[in-house]
Amino acid sequence: MSTFLIIMHVIVSIALIMIVLLQTGKGADMGAAFGGGSSQTLFGSSGASTFLGKATTVAAVIFMLTSLVLAYRSGLTTGDSIMADKKAPIEQQAAPTAPAMPAAPDQSAQPAAETVPPLQPAQAGKSAKQ
Repeated sequence: MSTFLIIMHVIVSIALIMIVLLQTGKGADMGAAFGGGSSQTLFGSSGASTFLGKATTVAAVIFMLTSLVLAYRSGLTTGDSIMADKKAPIEQQAAPTAPAMPAAPDQSAQPAAETVPPLQPAQAGKSAKQ
């Protein structure tokens, strides 16, 4: 049933496109308003509608109905999943990661002679000039 509706929907949509493209626009008879000799006025005639106008209306109604039916039918289907028979993946424990920053070296293991005392302000100026 849905295959038939889809085929009908596609055929009606192509027919609707073709019917609309075959029609002349209202601006096509613009010269008639300025003495072109045509019976239509500037904004189109309000007379009886043409065959293409009626065909456009019928095709548009069928297009809208098929659209609504297809949308309704697609909402109703629960459908079986292709993943119904598959087992859930086994979660694996992540390996422990290394720390982002290396651990600070042990300060007590270094001899005191290697530490450099901070420069005094008077000494800082002298060392910068040298």
